[in-house]
Amino acid sequence: MAAIDSTKRRYGIVGRSPALENALNTALRVAPTDLSILITGESGVGKEVFSRIIHDNSPRKHEKFIAINCGAIPEGTINSELFGHVKGAFTNATGDRKGYFESYDGGTIFLDEVGEMPLDTQTYLLRVLESGEFIRVGSSTVQRTDVRIVAATNRKLNERIESGKFREDLYYRLATVNIELPSLRERAEDIYLLFRYFANNFAEQQGFDPVRIDDEARWLLENYQWPGNIRELKNVAEQLSILAEKRELTAADLLTMMPKLRDRNLPAITKNGRGDGMQEREILYKVLFDMKADLNDLKGLIFELIRSNDLRVPDMGKIRALQLPGAYPAAAEEIDRRAGVDTADFRSAATEDPIIVDTSMQRAYDRSEIVEEDLSLANAERELIRKALKKHNGRRKEAAAELGISERTLYRKIKEYEIVE
Repeated sequence: MAAIDSTKRRYGIVGRSPALENALNTALRVAPTDLSILITGESGVGKEVFSRIIHDNSPRKHEKFIAINCGAIPEGTINSELFGHVKGAFTNATGDRKGYFESYDGGTIFLDEVGEMPLDTQTYLLRVLESGEFIRVGSSTVQRTDVRIVAATNRKLNERIESGKFREDLYYRLATVNIELPSLRERAEDIYLLFRYFANNFAEQQGFDPVRIDDEARWLLENYQWPGNIRELKNVAEQLSILAEKRELTAADLLTMMPKLRDRNLPAITKNGRGDGMQEREILYKVLFDMKADLNDLKGLIFELIRSNDLRVPDMGKIRALQLPGAYPAAAEEIDRRAGVDTADFRSAATEDPIIVDTSMQRAYDRSEIVEEDLSLANAERELIRKALKKHNGRRKEAAAELGISERTLYRKIKEYEIVE
């Protein structure tokens, strides 16, 4: 525990969630080894910070370290960047050039977004991991290197393996140890601590008082989804510090400056705590909210028809004789008001003449068929997807955005429910 606390202070890591501390503990335990490590997690959760922790706590800490974003290097030049090239290997190759694996021999190479690496480059990387050997582009001479590989991705490599975009043997070589970093929404207890940390640091740098928030504003932050994770929260803290005219902010102040905070995370248990389960449940919540909105619209239409056509509810005696439950006195008063009946006069008339209740309608109701409402969540989800596709003329990308899910999830649902577009 002392080592974890010391690491948090050194690298500015704020939080006390069990998932975060478990990831830190794993990183510190494997750092002294030479094992390849795969760090997984959404964008903005701090994967590069963990790669530095692993390097700085390893026997290679006095050697060089470099972080490489594989997704940012063009496919045509990534082999040259990583493994080097010889003169004449391709156009503009006017001389020999060392690659990162040669230049950082003895150190650590952090391969960020390794899931975006081209397949031929994956083959070369696999050879380095297995034997420490590589060949410069355009050369036939085998060279050796001794580097430690720490890789990271925000993609689900298992799915890319199934689609043939990532080598399965490379995955198992990289993931000798897998460290999974939790998203910010999975660390709700840390959100307020992080906000205060970023707000105080920014205020200290700029020379003014830090911004503070009340309990309701804190609730807004803790129930927002934070798709950009820690990076997004830091931006929000700094923007509020600059834009806020006062230092004590309420929930209303936050919503005025940051309307996106209204898009909060609905309280549902997700599948394995990951995004797809949450997206599917949010579809079902959307169905229920739409049904409620339709019901409210129908009520409004009926009352508007009554008002605009000067309609009257017939035979108030029969309606009163149905004896509305005592828990709904407001409903009875509303009927009287809309029918133009004075409640006091009605009570007087009711005591003079007995009311004969016509039960013919009740008997007709008794003979009627009761149709059970379809409460299947799967059917509701299927129908909502059909509506979204129809609304956007079959354009899946726009339909997925309307439903609040990824295009991949929508495609899977279309196949699962056999929806004909």
